[in-house]
Amino acid sequence: MKSFFRMSYPYILWIGIFIVAPMIMILLYAFSVPGNSVLTFQFTLDNFTKFFGDPTFMRVLFTSLRIAFLTTVFCILIGYPAALFISNLSEKRQTMMVLLLTLPMWINMLLKTYAWRGILMNFDLESEVKVFIGMVYDFLPYMIIQIHTSISKMDRELLTAAYDLGANKWKTFLKVTLPLSVPGIISGITLVFLPAVSSFVIPKLLGGGDYVLIGNLIEIYFLNAGDWNFGSAISLIMALIIIASMWATKKLDRNADKD
Repeated sequence: MKSFFRMSYPYILWIGIFIVAPMIMILLYAFSVPGNSVLTFQFTLDNFTKFFGDPTFMRVLFTSLRIAFLTTVFCILIGYPAALFISNLSEKRQTMMVLLLTLPMWINMLLKTYAWRGILMNFDLESEVKVFIGMVYDFLPYMIIQIHTSISKMDRELLTAAYDLGANKWKTFLKVTLPLSVPGIISGITLVFLPAVSSFVIPKLLGGGDYVLIGNLIEIYFLNAGDWNFGSAISLIMALIIIASMWATKKLDRNADKD
């Protein structure tokens, strides 16, 4: 047992260097004033009052949550029928369809976004619509794969039993297929909403520079303004929102398992 625990030492070291240490730095910067050092640390909440007290920053936050919510909803509306269609194919065709879905995911997101930028520049669309299209395209495969995995694991004999008991296709879907696929939907929501709410590459490239989300705001204050304290405060707020979202989806998943 001890030998197995020793094998985890490299991973613990990796987590400490690349996850724990950066989070501690973010906490220190978020609750301190510019120009602080370890010996002259001054605790302050000014960075947070600045964010929540400015309507502009709050508008950016709500816009980020709204676009992430809409992206997630559209991914469900498009992804569920697609996943249901794939799951009804033969096993060989399912493998081929899943492969075709994952192929675009092998391409760097930056390259795909540049490609969409070239396509959408030929259409007279608002910046928000372009960003929305880019996000749905990038995150849709995650939703389809999660829902497909959940449906494909379903016992098909339950569908046969529902038909034998007199249920039509619609009732069978509502009473059997949909409830059993809820864990896949919840997993898909997690994989779509969380990266969408913190995305900064897609809004920056497809928004034409005039569409700012919370991820772009963090980038601006870290790289352009050089205000690491305020940037860390925004990052911490975003991290808390992501943690709350993960907690909510986890709770929904547990409730779905109980039902």
